[in-house]
Amino acid sequence: MRVKRGVASHKKHQKIRKQTKGMTRSNRTSIKRGKQAVTRSLQFAYRDRRNKKRTFRTLWNSRINAAAREHGTTYSLFINGLKKANITLDRKILAELAVNQPKAFEAVLKATKLSK
Repeated sequence: MRVKRGVASHKKHQKIRKQTKGMTRSNRTSIKRGKQAVTRSLQFAYRDRRNKKRTFRTLWNSRINAAAREHGTTYSLFINGLKKANITLDRKILAELAVNQPKAFEAVLKATKLSK
């Protein structure tokens, strides 16, 4: 008895169509082009999840540098002072303090200057 594969194919096609919702023209209508578009988009998504971390770290560094320069020091001297003072705040938290709580950031900066 022969096996008809229409149900399985239809299910695969529906899966591709669901993933290509919102895409344009042949990427949405053609199964072959849709599959290529989905593969490519998943590759970009994977790559950019990693790049986002890189981008945010540079943003945090520039915010910390700007706040440090307002208080008469530089980013590198500030980070060096943090390490000497054994203050283990990461850059994300330091940037958050610099933007939203300048008084707290100033207190951290003074602690780094006292440890010299």
